Amino acid sequence: MTEEKASPKSLPENVETRRQGFIIQNLSTSARLDRALVDVCTAGGLDFSRAKIQDLIKSGHVSVNGETVTKPRQPVENGDEVWIEFQDEFPGEILPDSSIELPVLFEDDDLIVIDKPHGIVVHPGSGNPDGTVVNALLHHCDGKLSRAADPDRPGIVHRLDKDTSGCLVVAKSDPAYHGLVEQFSGRETRKTYLAVVAGRPGSEEGRIENRISRHPVHRQKMTVLEAPAGKEAITEFRVLHSAENSGWSLLECRIFTGRTHQIRVHLKENLHTPILGDPIYGNPKKQKPKTGRLMLHAWKLGFRHPVTGEEMNFESPVPEPFLRFRKD
Repeated sequence: MTEEKASPKSLPENVETRRQGFIIQNLSTSARLDRALVDVCTAGGLDFSRAKIQDLIKSGHVSVNGETVTKPRQPVENGDEVWIEFQDEFPGEILPDSSIELPVLFEDDDLIVIDKPHGIVVHPGSGNPDGTVVNALLHHCDGKLSRAADPDRPGIVHRLDKDTSGCLVVAKSDPAYHGLVEQFSGRETRKTYLAVVAGRPGSEEGRIENRISRHPVHRQKMTVLEAPAGKEAITEFRVLHSAENSGWSLLECRIFTGRTHQIRVHLKENLHTPILGDPIYGNPKKQKPKTGRLMLHAWKLGFRHPVTGEEMNFESPVPEPFLRFRKD
């Protein structure tokens, strides 16, 4: 399904309205529409509260399998097609936010490297008008972030998913922005992740090289496609520790490309070991052990300083939820 424009009569005409579709999945039994939509919207990048979703349902802006639904308790099942109409709440101006504290690993006049916490979006967008890394950095850096790119994403040269934690570099100056973009696009950076997965890969280490693009049906997901479709995606992995009786493994993953959900897709589709706590490519309700978060962490990041030329390497402390999966 693709994102479309819509103009519901009951919504203000001077505010852009969008329409986005989802496929309900990963339900163990039938569920209420409002509760199911909270999960699929979050997985699809729309951070809507349950109250917000209930308002949209009651006002006639949600349909299930082509029929408008106005009752939040309407039951839905796996495979149901749900469309939701909503208005972007993204402000015209991105405002600094002093309430968000971000651990800083390094900072100078040209760039800043942070340890992004789990559960925070990198930049404002649909469903996430504020409360992002960018809002926090605008306060921390007194507004000094590079404006060389998209004005909605000042300083952003690469991203981490909302539920992924770890090393993130952001450009403060325009020369730093252009230099970092060149390194990321030229595959000159060094990016290493930790992932805790369900099961154990068939080999202790390996290299996955294929092509990834948006899933043709489940639009909130990415998938592996045959060439020439999709974009090249390369991941190397190594098993650091595995508990066969407990059914999990700790992997080190190094990526050479930066496709959306790349590690999550490769570990699920190629190794058949989905990441614990992944609501899109796994099934957290059935996975053991329970983790309470997506177990993916951007552990190490290396690059050349875009202005001075100095080689730089950073390491984010391993988050507490990962510690019980490390070998003593």
